[in-house]
Amino acid sequence: MKPDVKPANPNFSSGPTSKRPGWNPATLNLESLGRSHRATGPRARLRKVIEDSRQLLGIPEDYLLGIVPGSDTGAFEMAMWCLLGPRPVDIFAWESFGQGWVTDITRQLKLENVNVYDAPYGELPDLRSANAEHDAIFTWNGTTSGVRVANGDWIDADRQGLVLCDATSAVFAMPIDWHKLDVVTWSWQKVLGGEAAHGMLALSPKAVARLESWEPIWPLPKLFRLTKSGKLDREIFAGSTINTPSMLAVEDQLDALSWADRIGGLPELIARSSRNLDTVSQWVAQTPWIEFLAADAAIRSSTSICLAIVDPWFTDQSEASQRDIIKRMVTLLDQENVARDIEGYRDAPPGLRIWGGATVESDDIQKLTPWLNWAWDTIRSSEHE
Repeated sequence: MKPDVKPANPNFSSGPTSKRPGWNPATLNLESLGRSHRATGPRARLRKVIEDSRQLLGIPEDYLLGIVPGSDTGAFEMAMWCLLGPRPVDIFAWESFGQGWVTDITRQLKLENVNVYDAPYGELPDLRSANAEHDAIFTWNGTTSGVRVANGDWIDADRQGLVLCDATSAVFAMPIDWHKLDVVTWSWQKVLGGEAAHGMLALSPKAVARLESWEPIWPLPKLFRLTKSGKLDREIFAGSTINTPSMLAVEDQLDALSWADRIGGLPELIARSSRNLDTVSQWVAQTPWIEFLAADAAIRSSTSICLAIVDPWFTDQSEASQRDIIKRMVTLLDQENVARDIEGYRDAPPGLRIWGGATVESDDIQKLTPWLNWAWDTIRSSEHE
């Protein structure tokens, strides 16, 4: 039967993600709008995003943190194009974004000494293959696969190479071992529900030393340049930006950071995301037609929660038919104003993806699950009439 209770917030998209509970644009500080981002006041607001993010995340004091163009993608591309080259590279990929970094390194940068360690959706490659003498590339959480690394224990604390981590759907939701990482990137529109186009770039002292001792042999676009005359451009990490930022997005991010601090900081953000995963896990355990895409509970994401339909009627269908069934399910739920944007990523196996970051209430996920059963039963029944 059709449930009669709906989630208060039907937004379960994995990016951009739901705004924080109680969000209201009327509460945003708009004094910087219409002004130069290089003026004293607006630049102070940009610097506050950096300082508040550092404090909330517990980033080491000797790491630099800056705002850069192009969201997480721009931040990570910038790091790869500026830092890679002097050492062999080990790349660990298990979903579409990680595979994207493989493509950039092998086909665009055309580095020769590259080792690719990959795994199918739902699994992790052998992280123990990381060589401490090499640079390493990986995503902490696979947004399109629902698979995360459990910790940074596999990274050598005395490594000679740099470790570059795309952490966009992990930071603010999972414990991050900062001292094991030399480059960390993320975007505002993920765990804190901010607006798009702005990336965050954290650099360890080792990464800074590489930037000031290594000059890439390829041309660098202006938007990628982190150095001037062989020295790090430290203004980027003090509130100056390479291109013009959206000050409205800046104020929205400050609002999200303030909310995170008010509710208990990073421990509570992580706890909220964990509760969301627990809520989905309880439903999956009682539901025979659905399973996690990640079979190993130790590596299941608490943010991008990816689910696979395991009913034999579904699995016996062609992939095109499976995708059509999924689309019909998510359309039904959208029409009922119950769930928006929960179809799995286009390159991932056909399935569902529910965002479980801190801005999503576990009560809303709990109210969603009976509707998922209803949508499945509706579609399946229609096929057997």
